[in-house]
Amino acid sequence: MRYTGPKARRCRRQEMNLYGSDKYDKILARKPHPPGKSPRGRLGRKSEYARQLMEKQRVRDMYGLSERQFRRLYAEAMRTKADTGDRMKQLLEQRLDNVIYRAGFAITRVQARQLAGHGHFLIDGVRVTCPSFRVRAGQNIAARPRSQQSTAFVEILRRHEKYMPPAWLKVDAGKLAVEVVGLPRPEDAEQAADMRQVVEFYSR
Repeated sequence: MRYTGPKARRCRRQEMNLYGSDKYDKILARKPHPPGKSPRGRLGRKSEYARQLMEKQRVRDMYGLSERQFRRLYAEAMRTKADTGDRMKQLLEQRLDNVIYRAGFAITRVQARQLAGHGHFLIDGVRVTCPSFRVRAGQNIAARPRSQQSTAFVEILRRHEKYMPPAWLKVDAGKLAVEVVGLPRPEDAEQAADMRQVVEFYSR
């Protein structure tokens, strides 16, 4: 098993499975300490800046954004009257790839991003190939008829048989369709994400 890929190194550095795939759980079980020649000797107390930087990278990697995308999302959240951290969570959850993941139509966000990017889903009947597309309340998302016959979805739905989607999504697993019935709340976002640290990092 490889421990040196960029995603594996990020998971080990953050000491958590950022991407959801089982293989990263196995890597963390075998290598529970950060990468480096003497990782155990580097576990000293981190500065406030280092903690904020690590949290920013953690959230960015969990949702699969580039630094440019993440900074732009922060700038947009800053322009609203709502709490910046809560608004960032909402914007992250409204991404098409995240909605596919939250609906239970993908095992991981990485897989959801691939499905969205390859145009396997329609939004209100229109094919969309942009994983960062921001869904709105009232929109309907469904797998394309041809895509619904894919054996990949059979395995995904089998593994998600008892999965419970968040309340802001109304899912019809049989039709691989989901209706956005509301907007996500802060508590619907990743609980491991400390957005206060992220906001403080960018507001320096």
